[in-house]
Amino acid sequence: MNNTENCCGTNNSIADILKVILILQQNACPESCLDSCDRPMLGGGPNCLICNTRPVMLYTCSGNGCPWSMPVSKDLTTVCSNPQVNNCSYECSNVFRVEKLDGNTATFRVLIQNPEESCCNSQPYLATNSFFTMDLSCCCVIRCLNDTYVDCV
Repeated sequence: MNNTENCCGTNNSIADILKVILILQQNACPESCLDSCDRPMLGGGPNCLICNTRPVMLYTCSGNGCPWSMPVSKDLTTVCSNPQVNNCSYECSNVFRVEKLDGNTATFRVLIQNPEESCCNSQPYLATNSFFTMDLSCCCVIRCLNDTYVDCV
């Protein structure tokens, strides 16, 4: 979803999309339909029996096309400034789950890739205890990933 109306301004359709996603996650439903960020139900199809998360990637106005990245732990020394360097690192992630929406700010949980993901494991992401709050007026693009189940959320 592109926020082209007013990038880094106050008119933010990203907040509207995140509101839909948050409601869906709070009322997870196993059925699926259209494949877009604002489809009215969570579900990835016959392989995803129960989904509770629509993972997202965020792009900021000043991100130069790189997704927003945050530490997976609460270690204050971790810096996620270069996505190319951190791409192979487990210290940072650019996949998130919206947890709370308050006006034009959203609180996200950082998700990490499941190191044990396989053909038989349908949980590609694991929840962390790392959260951040973002002013959505600085978010220009949201990329929705496939609906999935994330344990402990």
